[in-house]
Amino acid sequence: MRKLLFGVAILLLLVFPEWVWGQAKVGTAGAQFLELGVSARAMGMGEAFLSICDDVSAIYYNPAGLAQLMQRQGMFTHVSYPAEISYDFVALAYPSSRWGGVWGVGFCMLNAGDMDYLGDYEVGMNPTQTFTAKDYAISFGYARSLTDRFNVGATLKIIDELYDTERAIGWAVDVGTLYDTGFNGFKIGMMISNFGPDLKFIDESYPLPMNFRFGGVFDIFRREDHSVVFAAEGSHPNDNVEKFNTGVEYWYKDIFSLRFGDHLEYDVGGISAGGGVRLKVSETEFSFDYGYHDMDYLENAHRFTVGIVF
Repeated sequence: MRKLLFGVAILLLLVFPEWVWGQAKVGTAGAQFLELGVSARAMGMGEAFLSICDDVSAIYYNPAGLAQLMQRQGMFTHVSYPAEISYDFVALAYPSSRWGGVWGVGFCMLNAGDMDYLGDYEVGMNPTQTFTAKDYAISFGYARSLTDRFNVGATLKIIDELYDTERAIGWAVDVGTLYDTGFNGFKIGMMISNFGPDLKFIDESYPLPMNFRFGGVFDIFRREDHSVVFAAEGSHPNDNVEKFNTGVEYWYKDIFSLRFGDHLEYDVGGISAGGGVRLKVSETEFSFDYGYHDMDYLENAHRFTVGIVF
């Protein structure tokens, strides 16, 4: 165990040397859309979902969580951001008895719509000319249980950023672990996300928004009809200061839920809230979730998710 902890410490120092040698460079990474959340349930909990991730959104929040899925799952999320920016995410997870473990695939798109050109005025140039900005990523995930309490998982992402006629294509990897202590629902999650080569756009290269997250969740209260859990996590991005997320989730008979969370050390942080319902029809379960995020001086963000277990 001592050797394992020492090895993890060395790995973290190699991956995140700024912890030792100084602060990270703020605002220097590209492909920031990779850091946007994909689940209304997670938004309601302040995005403190790393150590819960018990649905198909685990392909984003912690791929190790996919190993918790016993049935096929699908989900679709739509998010409305300020300035008429929209974000959509769709994912599917499939437990495989033949290959073992759980496989997942996801696709996300950030659409900034039509934007006005800003630059030096030239003769003959139409000052009202616009261009389109869109970001895409397709993810392939896999997770399995190494023991009855310890899961590992990884996600490969193919990234495509399109701005007018120019585009940048790259790839990234997420690696996560999830450990169930077996005590009072206490789980510990850890994840390194967006590890990959720099993304080149025209003549400039930008690092990906690599991030290290660590967090936990435990039961505050659990009875036959009622349950309350508390989750917290911290993150260390390579292009910003450390951030912290906390969240609480209440369930009534695993049918109706309420959520509350907070974002700490965020530029547009603030409280979040939400709720959801689960409906079972024959052998199929449907879920409908809503999340709200108070983004301070910007307009509030709203996230809607529809899920299916079959």
